[in-house]
Amino acid sequence: MKQYVIDELRLEDYDTLRTCLDEHFGDSGVGGLYWIPLDADILSEIQAEHTACQPFYFAAELEEDRLSFELLVRTRNHMRCDCMAYATPVQRNWLVEQIDAILEKLNISI
Repeated sequence: MKQYVIDELRLEDYDTLRTCLDEHFGDSGVGGLYWIPLDADILSEIQAEHTACQPFYFAAELEEDRLSFELLVRTRNHMRCDCMAYATPVQRNWLVEQIDAILEKLNISI
């Protein structure tokens, strides 16, 4: 699985991130797992066509010492579909920019 990983988090960073992710992305039903909704403006052609599969998400996992993001764009409406695929360069950059903005806002240095 392709991932974007931020490791060597301090315990206080973990607590701060957990609070922020809980507030912004809610409970996924699995502890430490979050669904980051993908901006509709950057969907691939097939993702835009698959309105029944929307919205699309990146999965994020927060552990005490690391935060990782799958680079697979998923739908929560279907287990398998042609619209689920690894992020395009635009989508990948969007995710990294979103995460960097959260870390900056929370004053977490990497």
